[in-house]
Amino acid sequence: MTERGLFITFEGGDGSGKTTQSAQLTEWLTGRGRTIVHAREPGGTELGVEVREIVMHRRGYVAPRAEALLYAADRAHNIATVVRPALERGDVVIQDRYLDSSVAYQGAGRVLSTTEVRELSLWATERLLPDLTVLLDLDPAVGRERLDASRTRYDRLEAEELDFHTRVRDAYLALAAAEPKRFLVLDASRPVDELQQSIRDRVSELLS
Repeated sequence: MTERGLFITFEGGDGSGKTTQSAQLTEWLTGRGRTIVHAREPGGTELGVEVREIVMHRRGYVAPRAEALLYAADRAHNIATVVRPALERGDVVIQDRYLDSSVAYQGAGRVLSTTEVRELSLWATERLLPDLTVLLDLDPAVGRERLDASRTRYDRLEAEELDFHTRVRDAYLALAAAEPKRFLVLDASRPVDELQQSIRDRVSELLS
């Protein structure tokens, strides 16, 4: 009998530690005999790499609605070609960012309707929601300090002003409050090992 697939997404502001936590979760789940598929948005497919270059690194102005549509296009292709096939095989998909990122960044950050941005992504993905969304919550100022210590180049979103990232954080917290069963909200300033244990505990519940 094929084990049921599991769709786990990691969300949070820049510098919140998504990469570290997803890597540790992968190691743990692999040790339990699960097959892991890594995905990310934007840029998790060949088509997505081209979209990512536009939305993250294109010089010059990109209209907010055009940006939201580009992210939705990337998302539709990623779900259709990577995520759904993996879930149907019974794999665990661990993904860096999903539709909640668009609601936070392209919706609240760009001052568009968060409801409309969310509905756009739900249409693009045939309304697929994760089994678990880990939100690593961090003060945007602290996130900027972490980025400054490790980056020499910033993408279009990372380079936005503090008030943009504050709107993003507030939107994330509002999303989590609206769907408490799907979200696991963690204080990303806590020690890495403590955060990972909290994530493993929730995943264990889902797998039991």
